[in-house]
Amino acid sequence: MKKLSRFLTDRDTGARWRADQPVSFAPAPAAAEATSIRIDPRVRYQTIEGFGGAFTEAAATTLYKLPAKAQDEVLRACFDPATGLGYTLCRTHLNSCDFALGNYAYCEQPGDFDLKSFSIERDRAALIPMIQRAQKIAGGLKIFASPWSPPAWMKATGQMNFGGKLKPECHDVWARYYVRFIREYAREGITIWGLTVQNEPAAIQRWDSCVYTAEEERDFVRDHLGPTLAREKLGQVKIIIWDHNRDMLYERALAAYDDLEAAKYIWGTGFHWYSNDSFENVQRVHDAWPDKHLLFTEGCQEGGPHLGEWALGERYARSMIQDLNHWTVGWVDWNMLLDHTGGPNHVNNLCSAPVLADTRTGELHYQNSFHYIGHFSRFVRPGAVRIMAAPTADELECTAFAAPDGKIIVVILNRTETRHRVELRLGSESARIDVPQRSIQTLVVSE
Repeated sequence: MKKLSRFLTDRDTGARWRADQPVSFAPAPAAAEATSIRIDPRVRYQTIEGFGGAFTEAAATTLYKLPAKAQDEVLRACFDPATGLGYTLCRTHLNSCDFALGNYAYCEQPGDFDLKSFSIERDRAALIPMIQRAQKIAGGLKIFASPWSPPAWMKATGQMNFGGKLKPECHDVWARYYVRFIREYAREGITIWGLTVQNEPAAIQRWDSCVYTAEEERDFVRDHLGPTLAREKLGQVKIIIWDHNRDMLYERALAAYDDLEAAKYIWGTGFHWYSNDSFENVQRVHDAWPDKHLLFTEGCQEGGPHLGEWALGERYARSMIQDLNHWTVGWVDWNMLLDHTGGPNHVNNLCSAPVLADTRTGELHYQNSFHYIGHFSRFVRPGAVRIMAAPTADELECTAFAAPDGKIIVVILNRTETRHRVELRLGSESARIDVPQRSIQTLVVSE
């Protein structure tokens, strides 16, 4: 008979990844109970790349304001595969973003088309050391980089903030800029796994931003970025388009993938959650282009730190379950660490993070979003394959995976105020489990 190990986080008891006594499966009754979840490993979907968060100058600066012991604690909390979140897929920014201490670019000399003044020296202060320490704890990371804006001199507006467009005469040098970034980071022992073309290319923000239409993004990939990476023997670096909200996901994919010359360079489409949910758009992109990948590249709770709010974790888990159930191969949070104000942010666009640090006292605050993320990242490791999970109750949201070691992983979210008794059915066997109100649990099924 199979064994089921249960790990629980809930609002009312204070449980956080609590490991309960294993439960044995028994022969399943002929008829399922009123509330049941059928797991069918024969029905297989996408392979998982990983889960993670973003390395930003804000996160790194906050880290290095903490005592050495707290620094080590938070890095292990995020990256240790045995005791922490076990992050494996992470993001960072190319040039500055709003969660930097100010606007900066690696090449700020106007007209430097040969990139002779290119330097990542600023990143060596905090950002690169944070990534290097994380890599050692994790045993390696897949890292993708996103630009928020080209240098001001490459843009028609002459500034990095408030949108604007890349000058036509700068398309080539901007493509070579990505190459230079990849190679400079490689010299620091950091391999860049992928690139998004532009963070939020449809948004004119008061912080670092740059606007591309779908056709402009497609043409830049087809005529400049894709060929440049190929010519420089960097064709293995994944190119990810869009990197914005789910609402326009299909429209942006359509423009890129309908052009076969552009599509051959593109690994997949990235997306965020800062609009309506539009989970079905994720499925639609997969259905139309099943050979392309889908990656959740950014999400956070906006508007300050939100310390202690239970709905934070539930927002994360709902999005993770829905995105995964619609063919997403990885899910990446935004800042993995911020200070007690929800910053620093150079335009005061304060947000929450799974770990908040009071830099005045050195105290760390682990939000419930930290624990909710862990119900996926700690158990659903790279190489796991999503399998069928069919609940009978709308109130229960769930997803399931076949792990490379043969175990079955099931994540169940209950955002309601109602406690459920659930029958988990797997083959000819079943096990009964409690699902407390306002809870999440991960079930690990083994022989």
